[in-house]
Amino acid sequence: MKRLYRLCRIMIILTATLFTSHRYSSAETPQNQTVKTIFTPLLADPLEPRIAVMPLLGKKSLQLDIGSSADLYQSKSRKFAVGVDFATYSLLRRTENFKFPVDAVDYLFGINASWKKTINNEALPFDELSARARVSHISAHFEDGHYDADTDQWLRQPEWLGTIPFTYSREFVNLVLALSSPGRRIYTSYQYLYHSLPDGINPHSFQAGAELSAPGNTYLAADFKLLPIWQPLLNETKGHRGTWNLQAGINLRGAGLEKIRVACNYYSGISRQGMYFYHPESYTTAGIIIDF
Repeated sequence: MKRLYRLCRIMIILTATLFTSHRYSSAETPQNQTVKTIFTPLLADPLEPRIAVMPLLGKKSLQLDIGSSADLYQSKSRKFAVGVDFATYSLLRRTENFKFPVDAVDYLFGINASWKKTINNEALPFDELSARARVSHISAHFEDGHYDADTDQWLRQPEWLGTIPFTYSREFVNLVLALSSPGRRIYTSYQYLYHSLPDGINPHSFQAGAELSAPGNTYLAADFKLLPIWQPLLNETKGHRGTWNLQAGINLRGAGLEKIRVACNYYSGISRQGMYFYHPESYTTAGIIIDF
């Protein structure tokens, strides 16, 4: 609980900085200008479609994400768009001889619609309101990295989880609202889960975040989610837990690599991997993100 309070203070300070730095912020956006979608992907959300390699510091694991969002239709005014999302989120084990067996992987695909509007209000430190709605499917799987060839068994799991592998899938609707201007953005989001396997999962989850440019093509971003907590004795979720991802990074446009960011993340909360939906964890990653 004390850790959550500390993280909340960090979020409050970052949000306050967004307002107080209105007159002094960089004209650059945290993400490079090559992004072609009307709604710019959220920087610190670990489940945004992206291409990234993120080793876990101090652990023999790494995250490998492969995906992208693309607008298939944009209005002539570039105020409205319809697009698609495709992504995989993998957890790999690092072993000898430069091998990376996949422990768990999640697959996401769906459609989205986005919209934005200019704000003409000098009292606000933002000049644009934007929104994105998604309808998506995500499924999760254990792979070869979760299997022990020496014992010919899947790695140990809680007894209540049952037979491995098991079926995991979710279909959901997600809505994000954001206020932004060059160098800063805040957002809030609501997600409704209308179908899931296993069932018994609370359909409601919530999200908020903030992003801020800093000198030298650097940036700070924070993403906070309230996610349902799985209660194995009840065989359903009850209550919500705060889940944080704090990201600090630098865009390498100064070196002529405009599409590449080097970033460090601190993650604390419920696992992002669907097969570990019951498991709280905390770790730090550092690696490379490629923006398309």
